[in-house]
This record gives sequence, structure tokens and C-alpha cells, in this order.
Amino acid sequence: MTPCGNNFICVLGVLLCVCFRVFSSVTEQQRTVSLNGKWGLSSSDGSLSLTAQVPGCVHSALQQQGYIQDPYFRFNDVSYQWIALDNWTYTTVFAVSAQLRARQKVLLVFDGVDTVASVWLNGITVGKTDNMFRRYDFSVRDLLRDGDNVLNVSLLSPVLYASEQRKAHSAYRVPPECPPDVQKGECHVNFIRKEQSSFSWDWGPSFPTMGLWKDVRLEAFDILQLVQISSVPLYSMFHQLDQVKLWWPNGHGDQPFYLLTLRGFQDGLLILNTESKVYFRTVELVQEPVVGSPGLSFYFRINGKPVFLKGSNWIPAHSFQDQVTPAVLKNLLQSAVDANMNALRVWGGGVYEQDLFYSICDELGIMVWQDFMFACATYPTEDRFIQTVREEVVQQVRRLKSHPSIIIWSGNNENEAALATDWFNIPAPQKSTYIKDYVTLYVNNIRKIVQEEDQSRPFLVSSPTNGAESEQEGWVAANPYDPHYGDTHFYSYILDCWDWRTFPRTRFASEYGFQSWPSFSTLQPVSVNEDWSYNSNFSSHRQHHEAGNQEMLLQAAFHFHLPNSTEPLKRFTDTLYITQVMQAQCVKTQTEFYQRSRSEIIEGKGRTMGALYWQLNDIWQADLFLALSSLEFGGKWKMLHYFAQSFFSAVLPVGFEDNNTLLIYAVSDLNQDLKLRVTVYSWADLDPVCTLKSDLILVPGGSAVPIFKEPVATLLVGCGRCTRLTCLLTFHLEDPSSVQQGPTNHHFLCSPKEAQGLQRPNITVSFTSVAPFVWLDVGNIPGRFSSNGFLMVSRNMTVSFNAWRPTSVAELSKYLTITSLRDVY
Repeated sequence: MTPCGNNFICVLGVLLCVCFRVFSSVTEQQRTVSLNGKWGLSSSDGSLSLTAQVPGCVHSALQQQGYIQDPYFRFNDVSYQWIALDNWTYTTVFAVSAQLRARQKVLLVFDGVDTVASVWLNGITVGKTDNMFRRYDFSVRDLLRDGDNVLNVSLLSPVLYASEQRKAHSAYRVPPECPPDVQKGECHVNFIRKEQSSFSWDWGPSFPTMGLWKDVRLEAFDILQLVQISSVPLYSMFHQLDQVKLWWPNGHGDQPFYLLTLRGFQDGLLILNTESKVYFRTVELVQEPVVGSPGLSFYFRINGKPVFLKGSNWIPAHSFQDQVTPAVLKNLLQSAVDANMNALRVWGGGVYEQDLFYSICDELGIMVWQDFMFACATYPTEDRFIQTVREEVVQQVRRLKSHPSIIIWSGNNENEAALATDWFNIPAPQKSTYIKDYVTLYVNNIRKIVQEEDQSRPFLVSSPTNGAESEQEGWVAANPYDPHYGDTHFYSYILDCWDWRTFPRTRFASEYGFQSWPSFSTLQPVSVNEDWSYNSNFSSHRQHHEAGNQEMLLQAAFHFHLPNSTEPLKRFTDTLYITQVMQAQCVKTQTEFYQRSRSEIIEGKGRTMGALYWQLNDIWQADLFLALSSLEFGGKWKMLHYFAQSFFSAVLPVGFEDNNTLLIYAVSDLNQDLKLRVTVYSWADLDPVCTLKSDLILVPGGSAVPIFKEPVATLLVGCGRCTRLTCLLTFHLEDPSSVQQGPTNHHFLCSPKEAQGLQRPNITVSFTSVAPFVWLDVGNIPGRFSSNGFLMVSRNMTVSFNAWRPTSVAELSKYLTITSLRDVY
């Protein structure tokens, strides 16, 4: 047998890796028999016995067969803890033909087993599994028989297994032991190679899943088995291919591909025939000295062009992966592109996503920052653990490296920062042991494997990190959050999020954000009337951060009056609304700060080249801490996502104040001449108070250029009848022909709670004053509006609704509600 990874072919400037298993004699084409479908499922004592779908998991099967309610309903995440504490067995009976059994090799292949299992065929053990992220295949030809074959997969409780592995590791502790009590989770998840967030996270529930979560099949062959085909561009030949069409990120070009057909023959007989998409693109992570600044740059160059990454972070779309359908993926990823995103970071505490996820990203031009699945923890480094991780990494890199959307591999999420800033209270004399383990796992193993398997894209050991500087400091920098290097994660829920001075002027912002509640229509199906209060047991139960609900209101109270209706349900829904307003405005302010920092160095800091807020999607219906998503569970757009559509536009004006002076920058991914139009409005009136214009200025593509600067006092005096409390500004960019380019932005001269003249409009009847944060909602009718959460400064506005299922004008009219800021107090 030839080892995988040694068969390389150069085709049209592409390094093609074809992974075969080769045997000795001539035969016909390989055959595959799927074992997906209905299996039996039973608990350890046999008290529960039911049918289960494969691919699938125990929780899904129990719900589908009526043994449990929706696990997301109310407090069921705690009520159903017993499921993960039991052992479960999957069973299927199948027949195979004599022709298949006559093959020289028959493999039983599991693309994904979650997680620790023994596999039995016809009463004989054929192998064991201990890693959710690995494909397993077992040779079973000699065990197959005529007639019925019985296949059993016996799964151990992941919670008990993790605990046993922890007990066996007696030399020193491997923290953290358990999640905070408020998360209501399970312990020692770092001792089992499964989705880390399945034992709970600050934004998600504890559902330690078990099951056959990917395909199961038999593969029979004699001579040749195609295990993997992958392709990456050959940089050495790249510049000789002038006629090759290049893959570009969204907003920078198209995403063309070539179709590669691979055929294999033996003695004139076709024994292999497969097709694969081939893409051409280069990616570089540029870390080099910056003029006027200490430290190093940190940005991505795609096909030789520096690209500002605009996007978010991706977490698992469901606690139960079998319920992440193609429609769910397509909707979420299309929503990212529709909000002008070009990048997503697949976060390291979830799963390596299914093939379709990356294929859609290829097609839509979404760059992927791909973490390996290690997050917020230290990990053991015993031989058994390292060996299963090594196989995991090899398989995942080979599976995914053909996708041009993946532009970087990253070893882990926040583990360098955890060691550097002592998250786990490790005594100083012991710290060297943990750093040694860190280097062993991420550098000597994962990094080494990635560099052997894939030299077409960069590798980072962690995120956040100082990148090249961290490497110089022995892979764990003294301060991995240093804004002069690498990427940065930054959260603050206490400081005023409208004050841009509180944000780090970093080279690359890979995590930041603010939480909010989802809409009432998303919460309603998993709750009951008594839950519909901000202070209910339900609200408290689903908040996985101490004082998280209070922090949302404190942040909102900086600039908004809090809802005060005497009707409980209205006060609750108004509160949901105000948290979404707060989140949208906070993330807008921070993202625009990073956008305008892309071209300048201030006090040695700046040249920001990426803004990936936390997070794109939700895993369930909740107000959990760090439920900072812009898409609710189910795909409904929050106000933040509508804002993102604007603040990630290819052309964007960004306004802010510095020392009572108003500055407006023109930010552009395009190369064009632009001018600015500023309009001043009174809060009490829709007629402009005055209009200001700037001169035409060239804004180079990929830059941010100051285009307007004037003291606020001077501006107000020039407008005649304005004060900070009575007026606000809108502004947009125009081309030389005075055609608007990009969205209209706004700047409030005071907090809306201090605004004088702000009135409660009856928008459906008459509209005579400015209305901030106008929010349209049609309940649980799936779809999205063309615009939402907007500042209305005109008497009429046309907004369309794109429904995701058949509906009618009558149905939309029945459920349509319109809310603006003044309506909630």
C-alpha cells in the first residue's frame, strides 16, 4: 500500500495531490454501499429503544421519535442532561452481494463518529474511535457474511469519558477544569476531541452530543481506492499563467474555476473517473516594518492586492449538526455576502464545517480564516492525544486545502493569550511546563503538519497573536494583545461604546462586539407567557454571563431612555428592541473606527486591515452573553446586520468627533474621485436646516482619506438655528456627476435621550419629524427587508420585503409592526 500524500502531479500550474490506496490485481471500478438511513438506537440498560436517522445524533433521534420535547424549549438544556450521561448503541442490519464480498478489500468507513465508540461487526470488534473530527475506516472483508450482517456502534458518555481522562492525567492539572457555573455546562471538555462548545459556552447551551454525525458506508475495491483529491496553486509557476482567470474575494472580482477530470485505467479498463474544481489565487500574510510605527504590519494580500477583510466570526449553526441543512448554510452565507462581507472566521471551539460550507464560500467569494478546533483551554500532550490530533489535522488539511476561500490556518482560539495573561492561575514555577505543552501541540505537531501538507497559505499558531513577534518570543508573547502586531480581540461592556477612544487602534481586529436579545418572534416558540420579562427565570437561565442582562441595559442607558411601558409584554418587546439598537450602534461605531484607521498611523498605531466582529450567527434562541450575532437563530436579520450592510459597503463616509471637531473620512475599496454632501436636520422637522459640500478628492482604492473637517461650534453657527441638542447630521459621498456613492451615514451631536424635539411619529399615517432607528418587523414570517433600523429624514420611503417562503400582502399586513426610538418610552 502506498502512503497517502506522496502522489503529486503538476497540472497547469496546480499542485495536484491524489491520495490512493493501491493493491495488486486487476478488477472493475470501485463500489460504494451507503449505510445511511434508519438504524436502531438504544440506551445502556435497554429502557429506551427507538429508530434513529444516520447521519444524526441521539438528541435529534429522541426528539424526532417523541421521547423528548424540543431541546431548545425553556429549560430543557438542563432537563435533558441525562442524555449525555448515558451510553448509547446504534445498530443496523444490512446485506451485501457476493460480488462485493469477493473484492480484495472492503472498508467500513465512518466520516464522523461523535465521539468515543467501539465498532462491532457480527459480534466482533473491528475498531474504536475517540475523535469527532476524524474519518475512520476499518477493514471488514473477512467479517462479512451472506445474508444479514449486524453492525453495532457503542458510544460512551462523552461527559464521563472526559472525566475519566482527566482523572488519568495525574501529573499536573490541565485547566480549565469546568466552565463557570452560570453556563450550566459540563467539565473537562479539553480531554475529549469533540466540539468544545458542546459542553457549553458563554453564548451557547450544554448539549454534549453523541451519534454518527456524518456518512457511514462500505467501500470495496481491488486495485485502487481514491481517498482524497486536492489541488493548490504552484507559486513557482504562477506568473507564467497570464491567461488564467483568478479567484477574487467578494467585492474585488469574480470567482471563476476550472474543471479537472481525473481518470484511471488498468489494462484498458476505466477504474476511476472523478471531477474536481480547480481555482487559481495566491494569498500572503504580510508582516513587515511599518513606516512611522514600531512593530509589524498584519494584512492579507490576495493575488498581489492588499485586501481589507470585512466580516464576522462563524460558530456552529446548531447544537445538533444533523440539523444544519444545505438551506440553512446557503441562507446564512448569502446573508453575509448581502451585507457586503468578504470574510468569516471559523472559530476554534466548534467544528470543521461540512464540505458544502466551504464550497459556498468559494462560490460567493467569502474568505475563510480557519481555526483548528482548540479554544480557551490548555490541552494534554500524551502520545495518544497527540496521535489522534495529528491524524485529525492531516485529514482536515487534505480535505479542505483545495478551497480558495480558506486563506489562513490558525492553530487555536485565545490559548496564547490565556497563557500570557494567566487566565488559569498557573503558579509561576509551573508556567514553563504549560508553554512546553503549548509548543509541542501547536508548533511541533500542528504547524509542522500543515507546512508539510499545504504551503499555499499562511499558518498562525493562535488568535489573537503577535504573529511573527510571538514566534520571536518563543510562541507565547508577553502581550499577545499588542496593537503594534498581529490580530486583536477586544471586548468592553462597561465603557461607553460611542467613544471611539476606548477601542484599540490595532493592525487587525479579529474579534469584537456587543450582545443583544433576539426578536420576540424568535424567542416566542421556545418560551411561555411567564418568561416574557427581562427579569424572568427564563431570561436569567439563558444568560451565561454574570450581570450580562444588566450590562446590556447599562450600555443602552448611556444614550437612550430605557423602555418604561406599564404593560409588561410591551415593556419586554421594547427592551428587546432597545438592546438591538444599542448593539447595532456600538458595532457600527467600532467597525467604522477600524475602517477609517486603515490608512493612518496615530501615535505609532493604526494601519488596521481587518474587522471581523463577533459573531455572524446564533446557535439557538437566546439572550446569552456573547450572543453578539447579527443573524438570529433561523437566519432573521438583526438591526446590526442591516447596519453591517452599510458599514461594510465598498464606499463609505465615516464621521466622528475629536476635540469637538467633526471629521469625516471617505473610505473606499475602489479608486475614484469623491466629494461629500453633509445635511443638517432638526430633530423636530424633516426640512433640512442647511447643506454643506466638500471639494472633489481622489480616494485611492483600499484607503481612508479625510474629506471634511470643521469645529462643531462653527458648523452650528453657520447653520443658523441649531444646537447640539436640537440638530443631527446625515452625509453621503458623491462622484463627479453628483451621483450618490455608497450609503447615507449619520452623526448624532448629542445622545438621542437628550435630543430636543424628538417626537413619537405615527409613520403609517403621517410623518413630520425625524425618526431614528425605524424598525420593521413581520413576526415569524421568514425573510428580510431591503432596509431596516434606518434613520428616517424624509416623508416617504419605499422598503421591500424579500420573503423566504410563500406569503401574501394580507399576511404581511396582519403581522407588520413599525417601531422607532421614541415609541419605546
